[in-house]
Amino acid sequence: MKIKISSLSKDKDFKSLLSGRKIGNKYLTIFFKKLSDKSDKKLNISFVAKKKLGNAVKRNKVKRRLRNIMRETIKNINLNYEYSYLLIAKKNMLEDTYENIKQIIFKDFKKIK
Repeated sequence: MKIKISSLSKDKDFKSLLSGRKIGNKYLTIFFKKLSDKSDKKLNISFVAKKKLGNAVKRNKVKRRLRNIMRETIKNINLNYEYSYLLIAKKNMLEDTYENIKQIIFKDFKKIK
């Protein structure tokens, strides 16, 4: 089944996700929670790269990396589509290789049930 990735758009969704459960590592923090108005046919996920990371080019690079990792995660890991996810990137993400980041994020998503 093809799952569509959609981004969170409402401020109240972001705020409610921040009050949900979280898992953190040295590259990012993952907030996840079941939202009431969520469809099971879509994966609600948003990526946040704060201005602390650097200029717009660096922030966009981080978000592109996260989107690619999430596409691979959907193919390789059985994600819980009942949750909505918020991924907040940290500074270390710019300094390490793509493969290392991907392995650690895969481990974190396997923990979420």
